[in-house]
Amino acid sequence: MRRWLRPLWVLLALIFLFEAWLWERVEPVIARVVALIPLPRLKRWLAGCIAYLSPGATLIVFAVPVILLAPVGLLEGWLLAHKRLVAAMAVMVAHKVLGVGLIAFVFDVTRDKLLQMAWFRRLYDFVIDLRARALALVAPFRRAIRQWTARLRRRASSGFLSRLRRRMHTSRSS
Repeated sequence: MRRWLRPLWVLLALIFLFEAWLWERVEPVIARVVALIPLPRLKRWLAGCIAYLSPGATLIVFAVPVILLAPVGLLEGWLLAHKRLVAAMAVMVAHKVLGVGLIAFVFDVTRDKLLQMAWFRRLYDFVIDLRARALALVAPFRRAIRQWTARLRRRASSGFLSRLRRRMHTSRSS
């Protein structure tokens, strides 16, 4: 049974890592966009408001972006149901970028209060551990992909490309 579940675990690990990879790639873009907003002032204001809240009330503040973005998921489903794939993909990407950015911003402000709750700390530690396990699970695949791309790059050296061009040129003239 364990052998059959391994592909599922690898798939889940890849999805989890894709989310982490997406955040790493999107975060600089979000940082530039957020730089247009008076973010430090907003962050200080939000932190000041949260300072007076209990950890449970802070959890509600953390849940607000998730609740506000939930209807966008319904829109994605509606667009897919009506076979508007391009629009659905655009909304999905925008939803993912906006959602990850907004939730990461709010979590950054609320983290200390949320981690005061024992169950939330256990959940947080579990997710961090899960990420480490996912990285370890896909590490052999990542190494293999890196080796494969390195081989392709070596083959695509200038000598290889010039030989390929010569071959294409000689085949056209014949």
